[in-house]
Amino acid sequence: MPDTTLDATGLNCPLPILKAKAAIKEVPSGGTLEVLATDPGTVADFDAFCRATGHELLETGEDDGVYRFVIKSKS
Repeated sequence: MPDTTLDATGLNCPLPILKAKAAIKEVPSGGTLEVLATDPGTVADFDAFCRATGHELLETGEDDGVYRFVIKSKS
């Protein structure tokens, strides 16, 4: 179960990434942030975001047009 969930559904890039960047600052080190988004571009964006920031992308998935990402905050 994630420490925090960010609902970014209905938002287009770059807003889901920008909101996630702010939200992950509130997650404890080693904690997890779940992001829900509907923009298909977020799939590549969150992969790149995690590589660039050192956070770990633990899970990705899609269900009925809603993309789900679970990101582990870097230690």
